[in-house]
Amino acid sequence: MTDLSAWMLLDPAVLDDPYDFYRTLQAQAPVWAVPGTDIVAISSFALLSEAVTRTADFSSTMRCLLYRDSDGLPARLDLGGSAVPTLATADPPAHTRQRRAVFPELVAKRMRTLESDICALSAATVERALRDHTFEFMAAIGNVVPITVIAKLIGFRDTDPAQLLDAAFDSTTMVGGTMSLDQLNGLVTRIGDIQGWITEQVIAAGDDDEEEGILSAVRRALDAGTLEMGEATIMLHTLLSAGGESTTSLIGNAVRLLAEDPALQQRLREYPQDVDVFVEETLRLESPFRQMMRSVPHDTTLGGVDIAAGSTALLLFAAGNRDPAQFDNPDLVDLERGAPRHHLAFGHGIHHCVGAALARIEACAVLRALLEQTRNFELDPERAPRWFDSLLVRRHQRLSITATAVAS
Repeated sequence: MTDLSAWMLLDPAVLDDPYDFYRTLQAQAPVWAVPGTDIVAISSFALLSEAVTRTADFSSTMRCLLYRDSDGLPARLDLGGSAVPTLATADPPAHTRQRRAVFPELVAKRMRTLESDICALSAATVERALRDHTFEFMAAIGNVVPITVIAKLIGFRDTDPAQLLDAAFDSTTMVGGTMSLDQLNGLVTRIGDIQGWITEQVIAAGDDDEEEGILSAVRRALDAGTLEMGEATIMLHTLLSAGGESTTSLIGNAVRLLAEDPALQQRLREYPQDVDVFVEETLRLESPFRQMMRSVPHDTTLGGVDIAAGSTALLLFAAGNRDPAQFDNPDLVDLERGAPRHHLAFGHGIHHCVGAALARIEACAVLRALLEQTRNFELDPERAPRWFDSLLVRRHQRLSITATAVAS
C-alpha cells in the first residue's frame, strides 16, 4: 500500500512517469479527495465514463485555474465568473449552439480536402529533417506539421507559425496546473495579446476569402447573431491550442514509442496498414491530454464518495486509458486489441474532441512518412527525452532521435 499525499499530484517525478500513481489511485481511491484541497481526482474508466455524462453534476464551465503553491501542492485561482463558457468549457445549451455554429464546416469540408496536403507536408518535413543524422524531432517535425495544418484549417492569414505555436502552448500551459501563482498571473495577461490578434482576424474575415475556413464560418455566425465576439475569439483560440497541442503531443509520443521498440518499427514498415491501430494505442497509452477539469455546482456523489459543491473534479483520462479493469495488458502496445478506439484520449460524450479525425490524419501521415523514409531510428543516447512539466498535457519538450535514412 502506498500512502496518497497531495504533493503527488504535481510532483515532477510523478508527472514524468504517472502510471504507478494512477494504478495506486485506481486500487485505493478511484475517486480521490486530494487532502487539504477542494480537488477530487477521478481515475477509473467506468467512473470517468459516468462523470462525463452527468453534465448537471460535473459542469465543464471553468471556475478556476490550478497552480503549484510554494509547498508544491495544488491550489486554485478563482476566476470569479470572468471566463466565457466556450466549447470545451461550456455546458448545453451554449455548447450545442457554439458547436453547431462552426463544426459542420470543419467536419464536412475542410478535413477531407486537407488530407492530401497533410501527406505532402509531412513527407517534405520528414525529408528535410533527415538531412541530419541526429535531430530534435519536436522542433523539426512534431511541432511544425500540426501548427501549420491548424492555421490553414482555421483560415488565419499572414501567420508566423512560431508565434502561433507559442500562443497554442501558452493556452495549455495556463491550465497546466504547474506554474507558480505569479507565473500564472503573468501568463493570463500575455494571453490577452493573442486574443486581440484573433479578434482582428475575425473582423478582417469576409465572404471574399479565397479559401473556405473556420474563420469565415465564425464571421458568418457573428453576422447572423449566432455567436458573440467573445465566444468567437475564445473558440478560435481553443481550436488553435487544442489542434496544435494535442496533435503535437500525439505525434511525439508515437515516435518515442517506436524509437524504443525496433521490432514494432519494423512491423509497421512491413504492414503499414497497422499504423492506424498503432495511433490508437498511442492515444490510449500516452494520452495527449492527461485530464480535463470539471466544476461541481452542487453536492453530489460518485462511486460512493460524497463530493461537495464548489469542488474541482479532475477527470484523469490518461489513468482510465490504462485501467486494468477495462483493458487487458493495459501498459503494452497491442495491435490486435479489439475496439482500438474505445479509449478516452479525445474525451467522451458531448465534449468528444471535434478535431479527433484531423489529429489521426496528421499522426498517420507523419508516421508513414518517417517509416517510409528511414531504415531505423532510435533515441539519441547523448540527449535524453524530456517531458513538459504539466498536469494537463503529455508532450515532449525535447525528443532527440538518431535516424538512418533509406537513401543513405
